[in-house]
Amino acid sequence: MVPGIGSLGMLAAIAFGHVSLEMVYVLVFVTGVAAALEFPARQAILPDVVPRLLFTRALTVNSAANSLTSVTGPALGGLLIVVGGVGAAYVGHAVLVAIAMLSLLSLRLKQQRSRRRLELAALREGMTFVRDRPALLGAMLLDMFAVLFGGARALLPVYAVDVLHASAFGYGLLSASLEAGTLVMAVILLALPIPRRTGRLLLLAVAAFGLATMIFGVSTALPLSIIAYGLVGMADQVSMVMRQTMIQLNTPDVLRGRVTGLSSIFISASNELGALESGLVAAAAGAVFAVVSGGVACLIVVGVIAWRVPMLRRYERSELRTQTSADF
Repeated sequence: MVPGIGSLGMLAAIAFGHVSLEMVYVLVFVTGVAAALEFPARQAILPDVVPRLLFTRALTVNSAANSLTSVTGPALGGLLIVVGGVGAAYVGHAVLVAIAMLSLLSLRLKQQRSRRRLELAALREGMTFVRDRPALLGAMLLDMFAVLFGGARALLPVYAVDVLHASAFGYGLLSASLEAGTLVMAVILLALPIPRRTGRLLLLAVAAFGLATMIFGVSTALPLSIIAYGLVGMADQVSMVMRQTMIQLNTPDVLRGRVTGLSSIFISASNELGALESGLVAAAAGAVFAVVSGGVACLIVVGVIAWRVPMLRRYERSELRTQTSADF
């Protein structure tokens, strides 16, 4: 609801000529806070509305839809701006938010979760649950450090201009190749049997993420860079589906929101700090070194996690909430 209200607010500001930079900052901040609250809630609801045997496929479909909208959304927004101006884009967004809200009216949860106030004890409970289950903690740490060191998104403009000497169109293709790879892998996962050895596949996917990042880093040809960055997206898709399957299916209903919120903190921190790390290393040693060394660091992280968290290596999809901190 909050993003839709933000679009209506921008429409009113445009109509009355009161658009300001401060207003934009406030709306971005408010919608960012709303998104941070919405993500854990949406992820926590999914296991209640999808049968357990179909959960992995449901996650894959959800991820494919997100990838598709990441590509088509900006294109649709640009088309609306060309046809009807900036205001038309905000109208379109408000309408889409309203449709999404209406689609939730028929949602019926299988179970009612206990309502608790926001308190430190509840937060500690979620953190303790993850700490005492090494497979879950290892999966979260694996994703966080892999993205922290292996993310190349922040350096795409530098690569496109200084390394690949690409045009604006070439940069667009390079930027879109990540989501395209994610979408392709989502379709492949839907066609294949649901994997049983989730932990091992997660480790292999993150290792592939690091290797593809290294290939992207050393490439000086735009076609190869597009393919390599698409492979990064494919590996990241497998990693996301395996990780979320582990987290969602091994967390009790009453803790799922808190555990998912903790996972979202790991994700957000890795994305933002990863961009900072890439920029600092690139400024000191160059963009190529920053990306290649990040891929190498990603492989090292996989090796360390696989060694230190044997429960993650051995984790299979049928296992249920049996891990203990003694196995870390």
